[in-house]
Amino acid sequence: MLMPSIFGENLFDDWMSFPFRNFNTNSLMKTDIRETDGSFELDIDMPGFNKEDLKAELKEGYLTISASTNKDNGEKDENGRYIRRERYVGSCSRSFYVGEDIKQDDIKAKFENGILKISVPKKEAQPKVEEDKHIAIEG
Repeated sequence: MLMPSIFGENLFDDWMSFPFRNFNTNSLMKTDIRETDGSFELDIDMPGFNKEDLKAELKEGYLTISASTNKDNGEKDENGRYIRRERYVGSCSRSFYVGEDIKQDDIKAKFENGILKISVPKKEAQPKVEEDKHIAIEG
């Protein structure tokens, strides 16, 4: 059902969340990017994830950070039944274009206090050498 934009994306979440506040998956992987003289520094918020839950991959110039958590999602625990669960369970990912010249060994990553810190060095794009594409004509 389409809603006018004045209601926003979460029309019923605001109504249903009282007195609880809804945890939106859009708040995952918030990223600060700083530019220094020799690198780009990324600080990515990863609340509720462990180091083992994170994966970083460099492919075709894109750095992709993905995370997944699979906590027990049962309806009951030893202390009773859940009425509402707001802690995130699932997976998420985010990609950043870092350039074709960056190699996997150039990127440094560190995870501490729920923040993934990534350092991507700046590299000047190497000018492409124009190849001589003339065909020799014999005769």
